[in-house]
Amino acid sequence: MLLKNAKLYGQEGQWYIDIKEGRIHAITQDTNTSASDDGHTVDLNGKMVLPPYVEPHIHLDYALTAGTPRWNKSGSVFEGIEIWSERKQIVQETKEDIKQRALRALQMQIKHGIQHVRTHADVSDPTLKGLEALLEVKEEIKPWVDLQIVALPQEGLYTKPDGEDLLVKALEMGADVVGGIPHYELTREDGVRSVFKALELAEKYDKLVDIHCDEIDDDQSRYLEVLAGEALKMGIGHRVTASHTTAMASYSNAYTYKLFQTLRKAGIHFVALPKANLHLQGRFDNHPVRRGLTRVKELSDAGINVCFGLDSIVDPWYPLGDGNLMHVVEIGLHACHMTDHDHIVTALELITTNGAKALSIEKDYGVEEGNTANLIVIDSDSEYEAVRTQAPVLYSIRNGEIMVETKPAETTMNVPFFK
Repeated sequence: MLLKNAKLYGQEGQWYIDIKEGRIHAITQDTNTSASDDGHTVDLNGKMVLPPYVEPHIHLDYALTAGTPRWNKSGSVFEGIEIWSERKQIVQETKEDIKQRALRALQMQIKHGIQHVRTHADVSDPTLKGLEALLEVKEEIKPWVDLQIVALPQEGLYTKPDGEDLLVKALEMGADVVGGIPHYELTREDGVRSVFKALELAEKYDKLVDIHCDEIDDDQSRYLEVLAGEALKMGIGHRVTASHTTAMASYSNAYTYKLFQTLRKAGIHFVALPKANLHLQGRFDNHPVRRGLTRVKELSDAGINVCFGLDSIVDPWYPLGDGNLMHVVEIGLHACHMTDHDHIVTALELITTNGAKALSIEKDYGVEEGNTANLIVIDSDSEYEAVRTQAPVLYSIRNGEIMVETKPAETTMNVPFFK
């Protein structure tokens, strides 16, 4: 396959991308380039090519469950956890039910150019059927999506006697990433203990780490410093991700300055969830109401890796969502005061290369010669316009084959003035 007249993200001019045997054989501006493999040529007419979108934080086992057994009236994180616990007692789902919901959510994501997904799986349930379901989905969906699974003790690692045993079992069953939720433990001491245990298990089982960290509006919730400090001491910061960290929005600037010194040294990654946390945070405030987003702009400007994710698709924590990360980018830029030109034209890195770093999939990721031909084409010829217009994905190409094709919408305007 040959993609001709392509605009490469972050580069000027029009390019030819020659795809052969599922890999990017050549990238050139030579106008004499012809299709070398199957003779199939696609003229992109200047549309932009970039690596596939990366969803670094979703809960596929929760997807499409909002409203059962009840809706989250307070809109808070904690009521969401309560509802999920109730649902597990009332709704007798089979493993197949969970798989079908997860696959429907993945279909939404694939439509919008996502080819790499990190999903959390609740391992507080003694049956671990949610994890079993997602492990099966991971294998079945592999030709089209790379799926990482985080073993998440959603109700706390030490809130129940068997929490630690279930987490270990989940890792031995094949979960890729060790999870945690220290701010939901019964005491601060248990929260610190859970962070240490997550890092210890990651070392023992050679896993990545992704902690739901300080997802609360409490300026005294400071498990992030524990996570970063211990990761720094162990020398594994590059394998560690802190998700949410919304308490950082409430930290004093003096404390945050000190914290950033540790974060830079540790080299840990951050996932911000703009849509979900704008919805969830500040629920206990009177006006002015905090919006509860971590300090995305400050982290990025400090050279610390931050990416954006969706978090939820119609579940007890977030009643909306359709898998479109471009919407997350637009809302995140507004909420984080990142609508200056420089941040706009680099914004798609928040859902591409930055996410790839957090998932440790950089090796074969990117539109580069020799890499696997996994890429997307979006309906824009500039980085600025892509964000401004919320450019849809025209093609999602996987292993050199077109996986998804979407035709642009056409509008007929019967207003003589504009003809």
